[in-house]
Amino acid sequence: MTVRPEQLRSHRWYGSGGLRAFSHRARTRQLGYLPEEHLGKPVIAILNTWADINPCHVHLRDRAQAVKRGVWQAGGFPLEFPVATLSETFQKPTPMLYRNLLAMETEELLRSYPVDGAVLLGGCDKSTPALLMGAASVDLPTVFVPAGPMLPGHWRDQVLGSGTDMWKYWDDRRAGLIGDCELGELESGLARSPGHCMTMGTASTLTAAAEALGVTMPGASSIPAVDSGHDRMAAASGLRIVTLVRQDLRLSRILTAEAYEDAVATVLALGGSTNAVIHLIAMAGRSGVRLTLDDFDRIARTVPVLANVRPGGRYLMEDFHFAGGLPGFLSRLTDVLHLDRPTVGHGTLREQLAGALVHNDDVIRPRSRPLADEGGVAVLRGNLCPDGAVIKHIAAEPRLLRHTGPAMVFDDYRSMQRTIDDPSLGITADHVLVLRNAGPRGGPGMPEYGMLPIPDHLLKRGVRDMVRISDARMSGTSYGACVLHIAPESYVGGPLALVRTGDPITLDVEARILQLDVSEAELTRRRAAWTPPPARYERGYGALYSEQITQADTGCDFAFLAGPGTVADPYAG
Repeated sequence: MTVRPEQLRSHRWYGSGGLRAFSHRARTRQLGYLPEEHLGKPVIAILNTWADINPCHVHLRDRAQAVKRGVWQAGGFPLEFPVATLSETFQKPTPMLYRNLLAMETEELLRSYPVDGAVLLGGCDKSTPALLMGAASVDLPTVFVPAGPMLPGHWRDQVLGSGTDMWKYWDDRRAGLIGDCELGELESGLARSPGHCMTMGTASTLTAAAEALGVTMPGASSIPAVDSGHDRMAAASGLRIVTLVRQDLRLSRILTAEAYEDAVATVLALGGSTNAVIHLIAMAGRSGVRLTLDDFDRIARTVPVLANVRPGGRYLMEDFHFAGGLPGFLSRLTDVLHLDRPTVGHGTLREQLAGALVHNDDVIRPRSRPLADEGGVAVLRGNLCPDGAVIKHIAAEPRLLRHTGPAMVFDDYRSMQRTIDDPSLGITADHVLVLRNAGPRGGPGMPEYGMLPIPDHLLKRGVRDMVRISDARMSGTSYGACVLHIAPESYVGGPLALVRTGDPITLDVEARILQLDVSEAELTRRRAAWTPPPARYERGYGALYSEQITQADTGCDFAFLAGPGTVADPYAG
């Protein structure tokens, strides 16, 4: 199918003989464009999350120019739109609070303007799912341009991974192993260029998932942000989106149930971030696909971990890229993938992976030599998490994957920070650290608090991991025996709200169990005495968020956005 100029969506704005079309053409002249520059051509929206405050995206101003170059070359008409930037580094209390806001902005912007297709520029953690959630709700031809990982970090003779080594050396500082001079040097070595974290954190995990879904150009997700290949990929994305518009290849034909299953398998085989569980469930919901925690656990049992990338492995994303990138990686998973589904780059995923090779078997392991026999995330059930919880067990010390210990409960993150190092609490290495009121509503926004700090006195004795439990998330660059996303959260009266210091808690990852070893009769008494906490917000976006946010097991989308139903295009005449 070839879309004729009069069939373009933008033609409704420009092509009629009425007053409104005359006004739209006149205002386009006001912008300085000639009629032959845009009339009858696919109008491409370039949604750019660039901002001075976002180090992961600070280069995207230039990449937008490369996308425009490609669009012009293919005979399209590019228009750049600034949209909200979600900076994992600076935005508080957490950019997760604003993921749905960017999704709303993306959806409404694409629907309300005269555009025929979209190129989405993002990559820092929440921006990838936000942009794709909004675009899926509009269903135009779409290409995603990942921001790309930053260069590897360096300190003296050490290669550093952003996030992962930050946690490590901060703990070394607390343990007295390094001093302020070393810490000052580390500040200048951890993050050396534009781009998102170069470990298999949330950003790399989600951009890899986007590539596995089929919404990027082949190999796009691992190209280093400052590599000239990244500029070429952006230009190729601009070329490609014009073709997709002319073919009327909409996002709904790409984001199928099979595509989401393949994205889950990819994330698990990468040993990727636990945050991908929440985001992929939300993204699938916007695509009309039902994806659940049980799907993650089922697929985890069918795929090994093959990516030897920090925090679960040894290498960094630049190594992964030159070892073959995601095409090489997926070439070792073809038996579990749906190869005959379309992608934005090729007629089928099978065509896209044809000829893909792995160039370093230690970075991307063969199936005969995996890092782990099963996918890197396990889904837990039990009376502490009736709707589920997750743990990235490949990043935990094996001795803790079956553990029973007494709870040490903290009611909020601030009080935990103030008291965690107090020796009078009597915290031992066997304790289970419990943080509550850190979930979607309680956080607010479900901040990355889940990698609770180990007390100073234990660090100095060499303890580097403990069982930690919360309704929060943790950074994808984090590690340790951290049970996350407990649902329902404590703030709304979930069982985590009933735990008391000293209660025995059992974690058994192999059995997929998280259990509070307290009688049901006692829990019933505690539940009757529980009172809801005061509202976090009285007005504004926060109040809307608190009213509409769903729990972690269903993706933390807004109920009114995740629900069924269609929205008609606006009348442009």
